[in-house]
Amino acid sequence: MPRVYVSSVIDAPAAKVGERIRDFNALPRWHPRIRDSRIENGEPSDRVGCGRDFHLQNGDRIRERLLGLSDDDMFCTYAILESPMPLTDYVATIRLKPITDGDRTFAEWTAEFECAPEAAAELLAGIGQNVFQAGFDALKRQLAG
Repeated sequence: MPRVYVSSVIDAPAAKVGERIRDFNALPRWHPRIRDSRIENGEPSDRVGCGRDFHLQNGDRIRERLLGLSDDDMFCTYAILESPMPLTDYVATIRLKPITDGDRTFAEWTAEFECAPEAAAELLAGIGQNVFQAGFDALKRQLAG
């Protein structure tokens, strides 16, 4: 099972970073690769079990389900339900930890999934750089200062 792991330090308090990522429908507000998003069935965007349906800037559609969310433990876990990517059983977690030296945030984004062996390297690189690192870089720009 391939596993993606990306970590970063964001120069903002963990609570401030957490406010951005806890809203399961807020991807277009902080991630540059997301064009639009909506929560299915009118559910609250912080309710575990809600589904999000969104489009990438290139028009690709992805559906995901919120599997876990904790303000106390500062994490968000979700699964991909539908995607144009050649993978299955995708589960990812964004986890934040406060760095007390400088009131910054240590952020980790991980995912595991199944795919054909010949697709693994490309998926690992694409998800790691184009999704996870791109998201962290955007949060750094938005929350700096």
